Amino acid sequence: MPGLWLDEMFEGQVFDHPIRRTITEADNVLFCAMTMNPAAIHLDHAYAAGTEFRKPIVNSLLTLGLMIGISVHDTTLGTTVANLGMEDVTFPAPVFHGDTIRVRTTVRSVRPSKSRPGQGVVTFRHEAFVVKQAGQADVLVAGCKRAALMLARKP
Repeated sequence: MPGLWLDEMFEGQVFDHPIRRTITEADNVLFCAMTMNPAAIHLDHAYAAGTEFRKPIVNSLLTLGLMIGISVHDTTLGTTVANLGMEDVTFPAPVFHGDTIRVRTTVRSVRPSKSRPGQGVVTFRHEAFVVKQAGQADVLVAGCKRAALMLARKP
């Protein structure tokens, strides 16, 4: 199981996840269809051409889902009992078709559960960046704080 256990997590631990994902127009259209979001800014090139972005933008909830999903292999795969909540979700810059995102996760806190022996709560800060060319700084496009109920290896 590649995920880490509660007792392997510590405050300040940083993961620069090696998996990156290029988001295609098909990804965005499928996600919008599956979530029943018909917003023209995501789907209609003619409409989007008249906006400040000049082209369709990726649905921000797709970006959020990818950001969390990319983090799973290195952090919580097979050791999460439940996601307890997400807060402070931000999207400071748009994502466009063809952008590649990378993700960084920082462990903010770790504590044993008061009501569930052998489990505990880990709070993560996830950040997604659009990867730029060499010599350019990557652009922060999403962030959130996530609390997860996790299994401990040692009860």
